Amino acid sequence: MIRNILTYPNPELKKKSAPVAIINDSVRALAQDMVETMYDAPGVGLAAPQIGVLQRVIVIDISATDEPPGLIVAINPVIVHAEGEAYEEEGCLSVPKYAANVRRHSSVVVKALNLEGVECVWRAEGLLAIAFQHEIDHLDGILFVDHLSPLKRELFQRKARKAAEETR
Repeated sequence: MIRNILTYPNPELKKKSAPVAIINDSVRALAQDMVETMYDAPGVGLAAPQIGVLQRVIVIDISATDEPPGLIVAINPVIVHAEGEAYEEEGCLSVPKYAANVRRHSSVVVKALNLEGVECVWRAEGLLAIAFQHEIDHLDGILFVDHLSPLKRELFQRKARKAAEETR
């Protein structure tokens, strides 16, 4: 089922998510909804808080549309190692019509559970590393715009307020 994606400045996006205690049919259904929602948007990643569920679940697929899917479902993901530096443009399904360069690690190692409860380890570089960091930030109530300099963040907030006023 495709779910609604919460958008900035919804306060739910700033809340920290709880770890998943048991991987059951409810969690599997949540992950399936997240996958459908991400592909429909379309996006390369989605975290459960973006659809209003405060659980530590993310889905990522950075494959191009002409490639086979490379879907990752990660439950309770944790970055266990990070190195290097990347400064790439990011966007977000919860921050529509805005993109900005964000400083991230260029390489990460992530541990998480899959839908069967098996621990998986991903060694990620480039876009996948950025996607993991971006989606894990969502689980901690952090948006990519929170990484911007104070000046750029203020400019973004002004633009967002103006856009919100225009839609009223």
